[in-house]
Formats: sequence, C-alpha cells, structure tokens
Amino acid sequence: MSGLTRRGLLRASAGVGVVAPFASLAAPAFADPTELTDLDIALPPATDAVTPFRLNVPEAALIDLRRRLAATRWPERETVTDASQGAQLDRVRKLVHHWLTKYDWRRLEARLNSFGQFRTKLDGLGIHFLHVRSKHQNAIPLLLTHGWPGSVVEFLNVIGPLTDPVAFGGQTEDAFHVVVPSLPGYGFSDKPSSPGWNVTRTANAWAELMRRLGYRRFIAQGGDWGGVVTAELAKIKPAGLAGIHLNFFSTFTPPIGDPPTKEELDALAKLQKFQADGSGYFQEQGTRPQQVGYGLTDSPVGQAAWIYEKFTEWTDSDGHPESVLGYDQMLDDIMVYWLPATAAASARFYWEFGRGQPSPDVFRVPIGFTVFPGEVLPVPRVWAERVYKENLIYFNKAARGGHFAAFEQPAIFTEEVRRFARLLR
Repeated sequence: MSGLTRRGLLRASAGVGVVAPFASLAAPAFADPTELTDLDIALPPATDAVTPFRLNVPEAALIDLRRRLAATRWPERETVTDASQGAQLDRVRKLVHHWLTKYDWRRLEARLNSFGQFRTKLDGLGIHFLHVRSKHQNAIPLLLTHGWPGSVVEFLNVIGPLTDPVAFGGQTEDAFHVVVPSLPGYGFSDKPSSPGWNVTRTANAWAELMRRLGYRRFIAQGGDWGGVVTAELAKIKPAGLAGIHLNFFSTFTPPIGDPPTKEELDALAKLQKFQADGSGYFQEQGTRPQQVGYGLTDSPVGQAAWIYEKFTEWTDSDGHPESVLGYDQMLDDIMVYWLPATAAASARFYWEFGRGQPSPDVFRVPIGFTVFPGEVLPVPRVWAERVYKENLIYFNKAARGGHFAAFEQPAIFTEEVRRFARLLR
C-alpha cells in the first residue's frame, strides 16, 4: 500500500473506467457575474431624466428561488429555548414553508407598479424611487427614506393615507406628495462600483432628486439609515427643505446629563445591552460587507433568517413579528433584498459609515421626533432637546410600534407625520 499514489491510482483506474468520476470534479466554468442571466432583473440604464420603471421579474428567477428553498440544508436546532443564539429554527422553517407554498411575489410586483416607479441618475448612480402625487393642490412634498433591513416596502401602507387623506378619514389639509427612494445599493437602485456612497453623498443626491422633481419646498422623514440621511439633510439644509421628522436618533453618542435622570439610565441600559448582545450584525456589515454577501446572495434562507432575526428583535411584538407584520409583509421586504441580490451592496452602507467622520450636530431646519416604544433605543426627550436644541418643535411618544414604525403601525406613523407637518404649513 505504501507504493500506491494518487497518480498511480488514476493510471490504473483508467483502464476500468474509474477515472470519469475524478474528471467530473474539475472546476466548473462559472458565469461572468457582470453578465445578466435569465435569473437577473434587467434594470434599465438610468439617465438624468426621470424615467418610468416597470418591474417584471423573470419567471426563471422565481423558479430558481423555489428550487433553492426546497433544497435548503438546515442547521441543527439552537441549544437554548429563546432567540439568544439567533433566529430560532422552528420559526424560520415556518417562514420558509409559507414562502415556498403560499407566498405570491406577483402580488407585490403589481402593487409596486401601481404606485408609479421611476429611475434617474443622481451623482452618477441610478436611483429607484416611488413617486405618488396627491390630487389635492395644497399637498406638501414628503421624502420618506428607509434603512436596513428595510426597503420602500415599509412605506406602502402609508402612501394612500398620506396622499389621499380624505379617503382614509383625514382632511385635505393633511395631503402630501410622496417620494420614496431606495438607498444606493438597495432594492432597484444601482449598486455602487466604487467607494464613496456614504450618508452625506446620499443626502445630497436626495436634495437633487427633489429639485429634479420640481419641488421647491418639501419635508423629509426617516428611520434607521433613513433617519441618519434625513438628519444629514437638516445639517446641509438644501434649498427647499422646510423641516424633518425622525423616528430614529441619529446621534451615536448620547448627550448624557450629569447626573442622568432615571429615564436616561433606562435608555443607557438598553443601549449597553444592544452593544453587548445585539450589534454583531453592525460589526460584520461595517467591516466585511463582501464576506456577508457570499452566503446571503447564494442562500435565500440565509438572507431571510438574517432579516427575520431583526424583525424579531426590533419590532414591538414581544419577539413575534408575525403578530404585527405577518409572513407576507416580511417576505415582501426580504424579496426586495433577494431578487436584486443586494446583500453585499446594502451592507456596504455600514462600511462607508465606518470610514467617515460624522458631521457635527448642527441642525438648520425645524425638527420633529416621535419615539416608538419598541425602538432599540427609546430616546429620552431631554436627549432630543440637547441635540436638536431650538430646532425641536415637535416631540411625542407613540403608544405602539418599534424600529419599523411605518411598517408596524401605519396609522400611528401617518398621524405623527401629519401633526408635525401642520406646524410647517
């Protein structure tokens, strides 16, 4: 046996047809990732013009998704009885079963197309956005920006009440024209091919978008990264920005009092818990976004579990996001990551943030802030007052809702935006 080598084995086996299996293990010829296949969504090239965009995902991409879901190789069950090790196996299985057997992508596709989708090139990058104009003449333009792991899907249930308040029990004076862009590298916006698409560049692009749409005066709103971009707009103060509304505290160093109040101590305890036990995703996406992309781009279950865990942690649902969002809505959002394969590109927004210096907290427009109780960090009013100073003209604590405010509680979110906007009309 000592004289038996791999080369000798191959030579000996050639005469009896054993070499074929070895030959079949040769490296496959991989497709060029820059070339479109029948599984890809063909995004039309963006120009400086505002071009209508109609979404029509190839059926082959949906067939491929179902094939991948059916062939999932599952990990073993967690060794604890809670979600402290991540999304729990049984619950992810239920989500995926619904995805495979009941979920209808064409329903969401038709809904997105019904709102009016567009693409335009901003600072060299194609940006996707929804644009719905109100029929009411006094409507104020409203720019809504999502974060991670959100998307334009978060705002679909508030577009109707915001643009047509009378149809939803409101007043004509509360009408808005609504613009909802997809962040760079998210959804059906282009993926940046070089560094530099950070918060400030995005905020400047959003200002240009509103100018290009012909809006001379507008309000901006955001949560998560959308809140950071929106706060940056308030620092830049582009022409026409009348004010901003936030449901996310974009100041990453809290202005703690000396001594801190009980409310501040409670907030600090939640912040410390998040940093110790809930911020791993931030570190991973902020340092190795490309690494994250390999697994999540190839495995729909991996992508779904990565996002579902945040719905579990960050919704006001006692750890059961199904109770406030339902499977279909969660999968709607997940699909806007899976189909355009944006796992790496969306994570890169964290990488960009980690390589820049936050701009000073000097705000130049009126600010409204709503605290949703299930947010990762429910902000004490005194922190908002210390950071936003005299610019803070509205502050309220909502009865329900978490990190995904518009997604979880569309009626409450809509009313909060209306109340703030009334102060600026």
